[in-house]
Amino acid sequence: MRLSEVARKLGCRLEGASEVEIRGVSGIEHAEPGQITFLANRRYFPLLKATRASAVLVEDGVALERDSSSPPLAALRSANPYLAFAHALELFYEPPRYAPGIHSTAIIAKSARIGEGAHIGPYCCIDEEAVIGRNAVLHSFVTIYRGATIGNDFFAHAHAVVREFCRIGDRVILQNGAIIGGDGFGFAHQKDGSWYKMRQSGPAVLEDDVEVQANSCVDRATVGETRVGRGTKLDGLVLVGHASCIGANTLLCGQVGLAGSTKVGDNCIFAGQSASSGHLSVGDGTVVYGQSGLPGNLAPRSKVAGSPAVEARLWMKFTAALHRLPELQKRVRELEAEIVRLKG
Repeated sequence: MRLSEVARKLGCRLEGASEVEIRGVSGIEHAEPGQITFLANRRYFPLLKATRASAVLVEDGVALERDSSSPPLAALRSANPYLAFAHALELFYEPPRYAPGIHSTAIIAKSARIGEGAHIGPYCCIDEEAVIGRNAVLHSFVTIYRGATIGNDFFAHAHAVVREFCRIGDRVILQNGAIIGGDGFGFAHQKDGSWYKMRQSGPAVLEDDVEVQANSCVDRATVGETRVGRGTKLDGLVLVGHASCIGANTLLCGQVGLAGSTKVGDNCIFAGQSASSGHLSVGDGTVVYGQSGLPGNLAPRSKVAGSPAVEARLWMKFTAALHRLPELQKRVRELEAEIVRLKG
């Protein structure tokens, strides 16, 4: 595909040779001639000088400085280069398509209902009274428990599980090993010191356009429900505790853990390995830095870091001071010695 055609399809402004033939896309460090790359993070600006790509997706105002020995580099100007790169991937990579049909090894209960166009792969199990919408794809070894309700265009990769009576909207994607509606961590302490398991009666609910990545768990609730809002994305190894409620278009990055009954607003970001205590609320638009621990509620549009989490700018000051701690300790010892000398 010629670069001019790529620019037209992506809605980008082209600067450079329009007749270059483009065969694919790649990251800026590994791109070869005939490929498009992108630049969305300023720390990679130095790589513009030597990348072998034929074109780069960049914002307006970014100068393309090149080494004298590097080949010409065209610019595809976009207000959002990373989003444009996502669309470019779709131009050159066609994921596998799954023909409608039910594999002979799949086990489907008589009372289950499956919409037209579904692909049910090897060794899937769909229990009584489960309902699945149109154009679903269930890869191998997917299990849908009794009474689960799933919308249209559902895609479940191998070994994903949807537990009993959970409700899932349209265009939901479950990556390998995702567990929706596993039992919440609910146990009552008994006099003899043992723990009595509480029944987890409330389903997990995933609204439209949610994606849950590999080996993540959305627990069901003891009572009520656990809910993940429209368009929210859960990275791998994320745990959403029982009866939690997450708003729309929120990101939970790898190894995030939300304790039970956590309420998270819309458009929040929890960076990797951050976590919350239970029964707290996080306002819309909040950003929680990586490895932070939330001990209490957060107002909308907070930015917090550290454990226990504090305002992000204050945490940066703490970190800067920590690096100076050996120097400060030495200075204190010198001052103490000076005081002793003066007293003597």
